[in-house]
Order: sequence, then C-alpha cells, then structure tokens
Amino acid sequence: MISSSSNGQIKNLMQLQKKAKARNEQDVFVIEGIKMYEEVPKDKVVKVYISESLYNDILLKYSEEYFNNVSYEVVKDTVFKEVSDTITPQGIMAIIKKQHYDLKDILNQEAANLVILEDLRDPGNLGTIIRTSEGAGVTGIILSKSCVDLYNPKVIRSTMGSIYRMPYIYVEDLKDTLEKAKKCGVALYAAHLAGRKDYDKEDYTKKCGILIGNEANGLSEEIAELADRYIKIPMEGRVESLNAAIAAAILMYEIYRQRRY
Repeated sequence: MISSSSNGQIKNLMQLQKKAKARNEQDVFVIEGIKMYEEVPKDKVVKVYISESLYNDILLKYSEEYFNNVSYEVVKDTVFKEVSDTITPQGIMAIIKKQHYDLKDILNQEAANLVILEDLRDPGNLGTIIRTSEGAGVTGIILSKSCVDLYNPKVIRSTMGSIYRMPYIYVEDLKDTLEKAKKCGVALYAAHLAGRKDYDKEDYTKKCGILIGNEANGLSEEIAELADRYIKIPMEGRVESLNAAIAAAILMYEIYRQRRY
C-alpha cells in the first residue's frame, strides 16, 4: 500500500494532473471516478490507483476480478485525497494511454460531420462539446493548437467518458487544415454575426463541418473567411451571442436531425 505523498508514483500522478508537459512527454493522461474507470478500454490502462476504503468495498462486492488484467496500487485514503483533483474523491484514478487519430481518416469519411474549434479556452466548454458531439453523431473534432489542453482533468471529467470514443486531433495550422477539408468535399459553416440565413435553413446532409470560435472573440477573420456559409442562431431579447458549447450543441443537433430522416 502507498502510504506517503512523497512516493515516486504519487509524485508522478500529481505532475500528470497539473502539467501538460508531463502528459505530453509520457503520452498519457489521468482519469478519475468510477464511471470513467469502468468505461475506459482496459488495453489503454497504464496503472490504476485506488483508495484503501474503496478497495475494501470492492473486495466485498466484486472480489479481485474487478481489476482483472490491469496493474493497480492501493493508496491510503489521506494520500488519495491529497492527490485527487476533486473536492469529494470517488476513490479511483488511472493513468491512460492517449489515443492518436489521423487527419486524413477524419477528413475522408464518407459522411463526415465535423466540429472545428478555434482557440477555445474553457475546459468545461471543451468537455461539454466532446460529450455532446458523441450524442449528436459527430464523426470527428478538429482543434487549433491554441485550444485548451484536451487532457486537462476538468476537460476529461466533463466528457463523461466520451473522450474514449470521440475521434479528435490538434492541428498546427488550422487554415491549412480547413483548405484540405474543403478539397475533401467538406462544406464549412460558421455561426457568424454576418449570417443572413438561420441555421436550420441550410442543408447539412452531405459532408460538413461547423466552425466554433473563442468564447470572447469568436472566430478570427482569417478562419471565418474560409467558411462556405455564414449562419445565425436567432435570439430574442438583447442577447447577442450564446455560450460556445451551447451554440455548438444547437448546430450539432440540427445536423443530427436532418440526417436522421
């Protein structure tokens, strides 16, 4: 049992929680919580850390079979609470191998339905978009390199497990990537103040991608200019714009609605 926060494994776990550099160097990220652990593909698990109290509960309910084919360590409750990124820890964390996807595969899908993010900074927004993307049948998410780190613990928690199933890729040059997407037949739509057509008046049944920009500033002019269509989400009152994740969800589900029938 690990009983000290000065243990090398615990120090590494803390670094992986806090530092993107450590995650990149080891090509892993950290998940926390029972649901997140139970949904992870077990071949992606590097190491599991479980609090002493939860371990004893699991032995009573499931026996050691709960940890079949994974390497794990039991951690003293006080140490686990110290390393946890949540206020009320569920008692289980794991180091997971990152999944890698190919841009060509994402762009060349026959029914490509993409969400393209430029400079999104809020972890909760990104996690919500990933989770909603899975629910709405999105086939891939493309992120500019300036977006918040997808492996940030807050993002991971917000995905509620969709991180394991939703293809995604960071790109160095978003403009170049969008030009490649257009060559692959992907029509690009941007929610924009200059939009004249309501979002639900367009046809999204062919290969398409929606562009979502920074929470405060929206899309950059350079990226917005690459859109094939500007669309608008009609609003009442004095509201000028919606939260990025909400706007993305509205557009994603309109595409889903059109493709269902």
